[in-house]
Amino acid sequence: MTEGMQNRRFLYMIAFVLIILTVGSILLWQPNSLTQPSKTSTSELLKTSTSQLSKTTFDRKRAYQDVLAQVELGPRITGTEGNWKCAEYIAEQLRRAGWSVEFQNFTYRGTQARNVIGRANIGKGPIIILGAHYDTRRWADQDPAHPRNPVPGANDGASGVAVLLELARVINVDKVHHEIWLAFFDAEDNGQIDGWDWIVGSTYMANNLSVQPQAMILVDMVGDTEQEFYFEGNSDPSLLQKVWAIATQLGYGDYFIPRMKYSMTDDHIPFVQRGIPSIDIIDFDYPYWHTIADTADKVSPVSLERVGQTLQVFLETMDE
Repeated sequence: MTEGMQNRRFLYMIAFVLIILTVGSILLWQPNSLTQPSKTSTSELLKTSTSQLSKTTFDRKRAYQDVLAQVELGPRITGTEGNWKCAEYIAEQLRRAGWSVEFQNFTYRGTQARNVIGRANIGKGPIIILGAHYDTRRWADQDPAHPRNPVPGANDGASGVAVLLELARVINVDKVHHEIWLAFFDAEDNGQIDGWDWIVGSTYMANNLSVQPQAMILVDMVGDTEQEFYFEGNSDPSLLQKVWAIATQLGYGDYFIPRMKYSMTDDHIPFVQRGIPSIDIIDFDYPYWHTIADTADKVSPVSLERVGQTLQVFLETMDE
């Protein structure tokens, strides 16, 4: 090997080392750039999300009218005329909003019942279910003076339905990367009366699913004028964190409290049992629960709006 060839080889080696050092320094400067998404903070992402809300936002007055319309039907006890009319009302509102509607009929202990399921963005992506029960309790057994009277169910029943119906009207499905199901459950609220179980309609739906949804969110008793939502003990922790973080960013942190308080037997349980990440948004500190005083004046339109806006942002900003 000549001296000139040795010099050229030495220069090549120096150049190679410099290239390696340069590449290494870039990787060290951005250690996660090839494996992790942008380090934009959750707060910054949510600020972007909330600033890009649909121009048509959740209308609390219209949602409250849905509460009134249900209560005006009288008790919506499974198998009664009031219950049947309520299901028809739900279906009509969904159709007007452009959703496809299915009745899921079943019989329980000799009583005809039916879930109402609205669908949008069919085939667009993984399925997310939002649910609420629309039936009311036959007996006000938490009411010492009127234990055998029916429960009006303004908050315990009608409030969750109202939130979902208004969401059906205002959500911008073009921003949603999922197929959405709005499930309205029958036969939830007559547990421990004449041998009935709780959560019958949701159990029937979950047991008859032919697909595996990505998530399920239940809204129950969400209209209380003194609203407080705590983490529910049977709910998926990660999904709870996401929804509560959005609520906080929207300014609802005083109402969505990230602390565990109750573990509920509610309509999310059958979906939890199928391995579907599910949460229960419920305010169980409601003094009129299962009494005849569960009337429309106990429901706040602003409370409905907080829940509805939170879910609207969640759906419109959630990635696949």
